[in-house]
Amino acid sequence: MSLASVRAFFAARQIEIQIVESDGNTSTVALAAQVHGVEPGRIAKTLAFKLADGKVFLLVARGDARIDNAKFKAAFGKGKMLALDQVEALTGHPVGGVCPFGLANDLPVYLDRSLLDFDEVLPAAGSVNSALRISPQQMAQLTQGQWVDACQ
Repeated sequence: MSLASVRAFFAARQIEIQIVESDGNTSTVALAAQVHGVEPGRIAKTLAFKLADGKVFLLVARGDARIDNAKFKAAFGKGKMLALDQVEALTGHPVGGVCPFGLANDLPVYLDRSLLDFDEVLPAAGSVNSALRISPQQMAQLTQGQWVDACQ
């Protein structure tokens, strides 16, 4: 069902982007990189956070990036990752398939500058065995995402 919402997202915008469905599980950066034959950094992982004031948002970063606590706090304030059981309810996507497209709820999307190291990245596409290829700039445009520096 989540994969369908991602397809509907692109169809509504009349954008043809091929969604690759694999036989194998691509729910982690390492698995996705192996299945798609790319370095782990090219996998665009989507993380869900909740701030102290209750605001929930998504942060998309390169697959091998780690959150830098000082940078995160400077960009957003105090926050923490959402519990796994909350992620699917808020995004409509299962953990391992979360992406910034076709969301169940209108959530702000932020893109870490680490994505700009690549001309093309592979975010999930709403399921634990799907992905798509997209430029970071196009992803920012489609999601109305804002660029931040929150990772190392």
